[in-house]
Amino acid sequence: MAVADLMVLTFHVILYQIINGYFPYSFFNHTSVCKVNLTLLFVSLDCCVWLTVAFTFDRYVAICHQSLRARYCTERNATVAIVVVLCFSIVENIPYYFIYEHREVIDNVEWACYVKSSFYTLHIWTVFLWVETILAPFAPYVLILLLNSLTIRHIILANRVRSGLRGNSSTAKNTDPEMENRRKFIVLLLAISGSFILLWMVNLICFICVQFTDTQFLEANYNEPFTIAELSGYMLKFLSSCTNTFIYAVSQRKFREELKNVIKLPLVLVAKVADHIK
Repeated sequence: MAVADLMVLTFHVILYQIINGYFPYSFFNHTSVCKVNLTLLFVSLDCCVWLTVAFTFDRYVAICHQSLRARYCTERNATVAIVVVLCFSIVENIPYYFIYEHREVIDNVEWACYVKSSFYTLHIWTVFLWVETILAPFAPYVLILLLNSLTIRHIILANRVRSGLRGNSSTAKNTDPEMENRRKFIVLLLAISGSFILLWMVNLICFICVQFTDTQFLEANYNEPFTIAELSGYMLKFLSSCTNTFIYAVSQRKFREELKNVIKLPLVLVAKVADHIK
């Protein structure tokens, strides 16, 4: 998940937004390179989304199906899931390479990327957009909500059983560390579901508007309200590729301990050097 997030930052923020904005005629703005970069951008974004779904399913199995946990939640299965998600994302996003063409030609060299006019007229691209929207975010919406709802339901039922076994006094409930950990996990799952839904919502609304109005995707008029909303939706959905990993990572005690060690390491090295000099 962290590598997929870094891929999004690399292909979208660095190689596309920054270089395209500040170095318009660099190597990365050759049309062929630009098309590859944009394709890899969508590949990395889909990897982030579906790795989040895979991780959510992994947590669901680990918590709700103890009998399957030992067999399913293994390093080998995690590797297989990552490879499958990566291959699926690559195959799914290959058509993006053929959406774009050069924006201008200078000394017989094609520069930048521009959406082909046929993108707005051919039915095959309409079908492609529908498939893309179903795969991200419709299907992830449903799967993340369903899996997290089942996980939360399982935790709540387990909490009721545990409360009954421990007694119904408020003191017993407040001093139970296991109950507190379960509450924190419920908050974590709600944060994952809520952030994904909210950050993809604008993009989803724009897609629905295109299907039922005369507006079009990827218009060049940046003064139009729909274009502003569309670009805002792109920004938010790319942001969502980073938030889930951050929420999962920061919520883990071991991760926080390792982060503290990384922060302390330079100070420890400086102290050792100082002692050696003395």
